[in-house]
Amino acid sequence: METAVMHFVYYLLISICWCSGNMGQAIELPNYTPILSRSDFQIRLYNESTWVSARVSGTSFDQSYKIGFQRLYQYIHGANSNSSKIAFTAPALTSVPSSSSPSGNAYIVRIFISTRFHGKPPLPNPELKLRIEKWKSQCIAVRKFGGYANDDDINKEIEALLTTLNNQSITIQDTDSYIIANYNASSHNTTQRLNEVWINVSGIGTQC
Repeated sequence: METAVMHFVYYLLISICWCSGNMGQAIELPNYTPILSRSDFQIRLYNESTWVSARVSGTSFDQSYKIGFQRLYQYIHGANSNSSKIAFTAPALTSVPSSSSPSGNAYIVRIFISTRFHGKPPLPNPELKLRIEKWKSQCIAVRKFGGYANDDDINKEIEALLTTLNNQSITIQDTDSYIIANYNASSHNTTQRLNEVWINVSGIGTQC
């Protein structure tokens, strides 16, 4: 019950800003440049970014997201070296291991850290077992989908993006895991929800 409440509070502002058209102004997102856009997918060049991550040995996407998010929520609400509250951002990411992943059933839940920290956010309290991650600039293939992201749906969306990329002869950089990005609160209207599949790619023009 507590986790559900935290999830709701964290994304309530995101949902309001998304519906009002002020998403980029009110809630910070990682910066990217569109490289290629098609009806069913997009290639984006993301700038360098900083994330805080929670590794979870879960049995499902739903379960792992809830467990990881609870630890991240504590971090942004003061369980860190400065005892400071950290600004809301979007999206929340969950790395979903593939069937061939050497890490087994390890899921990783992440929250983007605002650029105002210049890559040096406060350290998480040790008991949360979180990591600060620095991401280099990278190209990511993105497929959008609506509704509530659950294990059955995300597997279908991942397979659909993989099929598209293979048909387009786009090189997939990482086959050990795929990322699900969530932008909306759990209470948000189903028809207006936004989720994305992210897959690292290369071989697109000179920038990727």
